[in-house]
Amino acid sequence: MANVIFDHVVKKFGDVIAVNDLSFNLADKEFLVLVGPSGCGKTTALRCLAGLEEVTSGEIMIDKNVVNDVPPKDRDIAMVFQSYALYPHMTVFDNMAFGLKLRKTPKDEIQRKVEEAAKILNIEMLLKRKPKELSGGQRQRVAVGRAIVREPKVFLFDEPLSNLDAKLRVQMRTEITKLHQRLQTTFIYVTHDQMEAMTMGTRIAVLNQGILQQIDTPQTLYDKPNNLFVAGFIGSPAMNFFNGTIEKKDSKTVILTEGFELEIPKDKVKTFEYLTGKKIIFGIRPEDIHTPEYLPAGIKPAMVKSKVDVTELMGNEIFLHLKPREEDPVYVARVDPRTRVMAGDEVQVAFNMENIHVFDPSENPENPVAIR
Repeated sequence: MANVIFDHVVKKFGDVIAVNDLSFNLADKEFLVLVGPSGCGKTTALRCLAGLEEVTSGEIMIDKNVVNDVPPKDRDIAMVFQSYALYPHMTVFDNMAFGLKLRKTPKDEIQRKVEEAAKILNIEMLLKRKPKELSGGQRQRVAVGRAIVREPKVFLFDEPLSNLDAKLRVQMRTEITKLHQRLQTTFIYVTHDQMEAMTMGTRIAVLNQGILQQIDTPQTLYDKPNNLFVAGFIGSPAMNFFNGTIEKKDSKTVILTEGFELEIPKDKVKTFEYLTGKKIIFGIRPEDIHTPEYLPAGIKPAMVKSKVDVTELMGNEIFLHLKPREEDPVYVARVDPRTRVMAGDEVQVAFNMENIHVFDPSENPENPVAIR
């Protein structure tokens, strides 16, 4: 078992900075997910930890030992790749046992470890087959089993589910989560899918353009994003954003956009009043927008008149694509499935003002900071 530390790690490819001053401390037995869009540096960071890429500057530590110059085979890590990387001419048993044979592990111990891993992954009946005889999900289990038999200090997963269909992805992410609970080993998992990140990790590190944007628990990232990028990346459908200002109007403090006006609840006024007269970005999640007939109890609603552009019936919920005015951009509400509206209808929707987000673009227009 091991903790992992990235200490101001930088990785450059020529003039391109793939990982930019990355620092975090991963506790023993923790499940950390690195998430972000394509090209954000998450796989490069994982490869640096595995020893497959040389760090430009900074230090990587495993169990408090600096491993920058330690060969990959001596780092006591195991990596599961997106492509499975199975040997097509070998059986499942031989694929799983290959690394142990290279280390000259005794045959009886190899047999025991492979059979134990196969039992954990429910692939005992597949040990004599070759990869071409397996489904995508079975191949992925074999790749995970090959990592398990090594009993490493740290497991690394590089987008292992991206080649699977949607149903199998859900099944496999549950199995990997249960595997972590069973093995009680440090896991680092790379994905671009924020749904995987939210459901699997004990903590999530959000990266963009090689820079760590925020690292925290899934619920904290969802409730209290540090900036506009994290707020827009975490959550599905994504958070709605509106350009606006904060203004004083009579005895009220309001958020004023081109399409609507919202009164800020009195208990939140002190947080935002220093921005009075300044440009802000107002954010609200689709699940915090409701139709009046199915309004949850105990919220502070502010009504907004909009026109329905598109409806998407999902079975257990409906996504309404709305416009305050014809010239305004569309925003999304996630409403009760009993709601009866059609495209073209004029509707009133209620914004839950308890869960609003305000971002200040004055210092960093490209990625405004959240105000709390």
